[in-house]
Amino acid sequence: MAMFVRVVESGSFTAAAAASGVSPTMVAKHVRTIEQRLDARLLHRTTRRQQLTEVGRLYYERCKLVLAEVALAEGSASELRASPRGLVRMVAPVSFGSQSLVPALADYMARFPEVSVELTLENRLPDLINDGYELGIHIGAIDAVGVVARPLRPYGRILAAAPAYLDRHGVPSHPAQLAAHQCLGLSYWSRHDRWHLLGPAGEICEVVVKGRFTSNQGSALRIAALHGAGIVLQPEVLLADDIAAGRLVRVLPDWSYKTTPTYLIYAQDSRPTAKLRSVIDFLLARFGPGEEPASAPG
Repeated sequence: MAMFVRVVESGSFTAAAAASGVSPTMVAKHVRTIEQRLDARLLHRTTRRQQLTEVGRLYYERCKLVLAEVALAEGSASELRASPRGLVRMVAPVSFGSQSLVPALADYMARFPEVSVELTLENRLPDLINDGYELGIHIGAIDAVGVVARPLRPYGRILAAAPAYLDRHGVPSHPAQLAAHQCLGLSYWSRHDRWHLLGPAGEICEVVVKGRFTSNQGSALRIAALHGAGIVLQPEVLLADDIAAGRLVRVLPDWSYKTTPTYLIYAQDSRPTAKLRSVIDFLLARFGPGEEPASAPG
């Protein structure tokens, strides 16, 4: 097939032979073998040039597709055998990225010293292709076209407050009592005044909350809670160290915000690079749905 395509594209058996390092007789033998197998003439031969027959034109177009697939398969195999190296550009939500992803990426880079990572933290569904990212973490439902979404562990959030705040305002014993408290909310949530809490028996309680402070960053809400501004609803990994140190106290420990699906996303690609495959496999092993949650960073 490759020889036939070379004959067509070079214009003659002689030129194809020179490009291939064989004799014109050998080139003609390759083409004749194909014609005998197909029982059809592929080329009209003249003394000056070769001209495709109708069958030859169709066969030529199919050969190009087949040879391209062969080259892709061999290139992919070589890529997978190669050592991961190069720059990986990623995007992730702020809280998850800073608290969970960064420590994991530090472990990844220690394992793969020839790979560098550029991480962008922002709380929106990334446009991987137009924004130039190879990988992303997204928390929430996803229906983007042309994107592969690999499920990770669902994202869990808990309630907490500073001991001083609870001393002043009391400790709620049921979600309905949150309506009487200062609740620190995320300003970018479309319904940031409503918290859907999941109870110990699987029941869901929708609470209308209010508060004098909101922010678009979970880290800002955490700091506000540490200074006694109210009750915060944030990822457990963001609050774990403060709770362990006594700076914050779990509120309604039998209740939590309904879990949110989390995905590792990347553009559909028929030829993943070694570096990309290594990051995907590492993150699925670290954060996949079958894995135990990683401890909060120290």
